[in-house]
Amino acid sequence: MKRKRFSEEQIIRILKEGEALGNVREACRQHNITEQTYYRWRNKFGGMEVSDAKRLKGLEKENSELKQLVAELTLDNRMLKDVVSKKW
Repeated sequence: MKRKRFSEEQIIRILKEGEALGNVREACRQHNITEQTYYRWRNKFGGMEVSDAKRLKGLEKENSELKQLVAELTLDNRMLKDVVSKKW
């Protein structure tokens, strides 16, 4: 898995700096990121505070754990149905 270069706190700081400058290209050049990355971050983190970003990260982690749990239970359920349906 690719390691992230910027934390959520840094991303939010960069976005606020870009808004303060009023020049996206200059903010991107200062932080060595592409404009596409800046706008992708703005779509995801725009208008958020650091605490909101941390909460979002926690919710995303919890959601992935729950999805994994559902997948495991579904697999167990299918295996049990297969065993029960076989005629001995």
